[in-house]
Amino acid sequence: MFWDPILRLSAGALLLLPALSPAEDWTRFRGPNGSGIAADEGYPAHPGAPGTLAWKSPVRPGKSSPILTARHVFLTAFDDGKLFTQCFDRASGKLLWERAEPRAAAGILHKLNEPASITPVTDGENVYVFFRDIGLFSYAPDGSLRWKTPLGPFTNAEGLSAAPIIANSSLILTVDQRVGGSWIAAFSLANGETLWKTPRPHEGGWATPLLRRTPAGDSEIVTVSARHFDGYSASTGKHAWSHPGLSPAVVASPVLSGNTVYAFSYGYEEDLPFEVALDRADTNKDGRIQASEINGDSWLHQIAWYKGDRDGTVTREEWDAAWQSIKSPSSLTAISLDGATPAAPARELWRYEKSFIGVVPSPLLYQDVLYIVKNGGILTSFDPQTGKVLKAGRLRDAIESYFASPVAASGRIYFVSEAGKLVVIEGGRDWKVVSVHPLDEESYATPALSRGRIFVRTAAHLYCFAAPAPPTSTR
Repeated sequence: MFWDPILRLSAGALLLLPALSPAEDWTRFRGPNGSGIAADEGYPAHPGAPGTLAWKSPVRPGKSSPILTARHVFLTAFDDGKLFTQCFDRASGKLLWERAEPRAAAGILHKLNEPASITPVTDGENVYVFFRDIGLFSYAPDGSLRWKTPLGPFTNAEGLSAAPIIANSSLILTVDQRVGGSWIAAFSLANGETLWKTPRPHEGGWATPLLRRTPAGDSEIVTVSARHFDGYSASTGKHAWSHPGLSPAVVASPVLSGNTVYAFSYGYEEDLPFEVALDRADTNKDGRIQASEINGDSWLHQIAWYKGDRDGTVTREEWDAAWQSIKSPSSLTAISLDGATPAAPARELWRYEKSFIGVVPSPLLYQDVLYIVKNGGILTSFDPQTGKVLKAGRLRDAIESYFASPVAASGRIYFVSEAGKLVVIEGGRDWKVVSVHPLDEESYATPALSRGRIFVRTAAHLYCFAAPAPPTSTR
């Protein structure tokens, strides 16, 4: 998100609650209610081993994650200056159709958050796509355009990455931006019309929201953004509660267990002197950074155009003020939503603060263990009740950067590194690596799990892995 040498940004609900069924498909970012968990069995422990590749298909470039219906796999992509929605046959991997939309604008954008980095969502038949440059689109299963709703332009040089979700037969979209106002809104699944729109006071947020059912039986949207948790009525958009306690940058999406929300956020505990920026960018040595010297750096662009006097230059005062705005320890935080109201906000259960810098992958809560992976292949597991560290170690043979979020099924957890290594661990308080399979292509997308199959998107391909078929008797 912030200046590339310092931090790396990103970047995927038909059911209201995270109650899973074996037949449920992976319809949104991170599957059922963003949990990252598939409840069924039969997933391979060694994907990539002989006999596990069901199919492999070429895809256009993109960083969004695959989503699934019973028949289809949907992706978005950015290629040749156009924004694509692609539909593949789930059984064979065959490309059934793709639709292209022209990109309306080409501003400075962080290289890890390209124009097609936001994961789509499906209602089980139709697909709904959000492109930050042009707006919302819905396509029918045959690829015909159902509707489009123009949105934007948006002001984040770091881009947007919160994926749309579905709640109460409406499409929910969260947009947090520096200038122009942040908001959360609901759109009709039938025609794309705005059903409600609620302003938000928060500037920085890239996480996909989740859903919960309140004690009164209502559906509620839970969001995380710069320094705040928030709750909104899914029916009306009314703001229900807010709770402080997050750090300034929130890219990882939260997870929910009962009425407990777990969220990761980060900041910086040390100052970065303006001289470091000057040394890199101030080519004319005038003591400030001109617009012509920014050279596509999204953090400098953010300060130049959206901070201070917004005149396109970066001064020492503007740099120092911007840096102070992100000073905060990084943290993994658990809050309880039991009885959360405006008068009685959520209650913090525990907080773990340590030097977590540039963590994009979302946490995973699986079989009563909470996991978080950071760059360097460092995996830490926690007791979700207390926040106590259970184990910290490296994912052997994959000690590198991670952008995709972990997912889990069959007692195992699946990771994909940016270098494209598919890592499998046996979950538990004393987790251990089971297998590492190199795909030999960069990967930024979170895998999808459904019905014993693992769908993995790399820079150029979509893979489907399954457990090998049992040998056939010759008798």
